[in-house]
Amino acid sequence: MRRLWIGLTVAVFALLLVVPLVRITMGAFNDGWNGFTHGLSRPETLHALFMTLTIVIIVTVINAFFGVMLSLYLVRATWLGQKIKQLLNSIVDLPFAVSPVIGGLMIVLLLGPDTALGALFGKAGISIVYALPGMIIATLFVTFPLIVREVMPVLQEIGSAQEEAASTLGASAWTTFWRVTWPSIQWCVVYGVVLTVARALGEFGAVLVVSGNIINKTQTATTLVYQDVENFNLTAANSIALVLAAGSVTLLLLMEWAKSRREVH
Repeated sequence: MRRLWIGLTVAVFALLLVVPLVRITMGAFNDGWNGFTHGLSRPETLHALFMTLTIVIIVTVINAFFGVMLSLYLVRATWLGQKIKQLLNSIVDLPFAVSPVIGGLMIVLLLGPDTALGALFGKAGISIVYALPGMIIATLFVTFPLIVREVMPVLQEIGSAQEEAASTLGASAWTTFWRVTWPSIQWCVVYGVVLTVARALGEFGAVLVVSGNIINKTQTATTLVYQDVENFNLTAANSIALVLAAGSVTLLLLMEWAKSRREVH
């Protein structure tokens, strides 16, 4: 029975992961190397990859800073009160419960050009929806819980005794964080950052709603793949998907490395 279950697990793994990856690779080279390079060198592809990279960098930096800060507040800040902490915890988990498409629609309804806030930003010359800021907000919405949920359990596990001892000895809050707290959570933050990059890299639903999928303006790599498939430009779609898949595999290896480091520490 054990061999049977192992065989079924391997078969499911091959069916869901390996076979699609092989099919994408074959599709990317349907027209040979020239077809693959042409699919990646098109102006719309270069722009989409640039937009994706820009969003990933900005979202990861914001998430790393505010994710760690919110984790510290939720675990260490006694002045917040239990009810406020419960409310903040519920808000953090909201992206897990709401579809990314619904999240994108919420952003359009709140910050769209026909709304009061959207019109206010428009008068200031700032476009939110159907522009880069809206795409960043949409990606932040779906990725924000990842770092928080990695760091909070570790902060709860290590307790606050060492931090209180450092404070008693005269260390400032900043020194206490870098000398005492950070060494204990650094690999959890790295793991959360890798998860954030992976999630931001593959985000589709919320970004599609908020961006409008405008060629050479608000397209990301995933939305361009969607458009190429709709237009039956399958070689180009597979070429971009292969690049994203290669990035995902690299991130998977980084996640395993960060996980092993986290377990050691």
